[in-house]
Amino acid sequence: MKKILTINSGSSSIKFAMFTAEDQPKKELYGKIDRIGLSNTKLIFHDLISDKTGNQLLGNSSAVNFFIDWLKDYIDITSIIGIGHRVVHGMKHTEPEIISQELLDELHRISAYDPDHLPQEIEMIEIFRKRYPELLQLACFDTSFHACMPRMAKLLPLPRRYDAMGIQRYGFHGLSYSYLMEELARVAGNDKAKGKIILAHLGNGASLAAVKDGKSIDTTMGFTPASGLVMGTRTGDLDPGVTWFLMQSEKLNAEQFNDLINHQSGLLGISEISSDMQDLLKQQHNDSRAAEAVELFCYQTKKWIGSFTAVLVGLETLVFAGGIGENAPEVRSRICEGLQFLGIEIDEKRNADNNHIISTDKSRVTVRVIKTNEEQIIAKSVYSFLNNSIK
Repeated sequence: MKKILTINSGSSSIKFAMFTAEDQPKKELYGKIDRIGLSNTKLIFHDLISDKTGNQLLGNSSAVNFFIDWLKDYIDITSIIGIGHRVVHGMKHTEPEIISQELLDELHRISAYDPDHLPQEIEMIEIFRKRYPELLQLACFDTSFHACMPRMAKLLPLPRRYDAMGIQRYGFHGLSYSYLMEELARVAGNDKAKGKIILAHLGNGASLAAVKDGKSIDTTMGFTPASGLVMGTRTGDLDPGVTWFLMQSEKLNAEQFNDLINHQSGLLGISEISSDMQDLLKQQHNDSRAAEAVELFCYQTKKWIGSFTAVLVGLETLVFAGGIGENAPEVRSRICEGLQFLGIEIDEKRNADNNHIISTDKSRVTVRVIKTNEEQIIAKSVYSFLNNSIK
């Protein structure tokens, strides 16, 4: 059977998966390269067909070339009929697109919008194009889910000339949200998926989206993935006056400031311990810095839920997803605490057991935990695109 490869490239990691090319793609292989740029960088993989796991040190090879060489040696690369790339920033692109030179040129032009993802995504695409020019590559944009947001949800309060340049709120985590909406329709029915919904993708990168009639009407992230909710190492929303003050007082240039707000801040900056929520939950009773980091994350998420309930004019379904949303019952409980006035009531046993529904039977709002799967939605997009192009 022909295969589809999905790739999610970042500044410090490459995540990949291989799927069967069919209407409901089945994952057969997955893995990642972590700690790119650091010592002991490894490629780790799990073959679901043979139940084989393994890892290899990269040595002096570039991560992208090492990955492609390993893939060529491990599988029959001619079996791949398409590669789906997660492209974080897609400006106003609303659908997956074949990666042409014109699209690559555009991604190069906007790479400064997201320096932590776009340059690495572009490098992966270009090396595959050079080594396997006949192989179809498709860009699946994280921003496309939010392209339908109302004008007021996109508009930034800057002089209009910047709006004309495309500086607006785009929103991210769209591939995750697309999957969550498909899965919500499957488990709860189409009527529920057309209702008033808040999706909370809570992980090292974290955001929320308000969805009504199946469409995004607002989201916490904006022009870049650094805005909105406090995250593992990102600030989330920040008073712009802080930018000016720090660049003046600390003599930071633009690159140093970008590193500060994207890699040194968030839960890591507040706790001075870790960007990982599980680490902070373990240490919160012994370290006030960890306790404050956890509390701020829960407090801000609670505020956004209240804000988006107002935008939706009510709330029917709240979905938790992402590494924290799926695996941290205490965080979910603390976020929902005190939100009974919105109709949210948590069943603490169901929550502790990580049930799919964690709200009480009396709760007006159904609170769900859904494991997200961005790779699956990319694989389906590639197959659908290929299938439609054949027709």
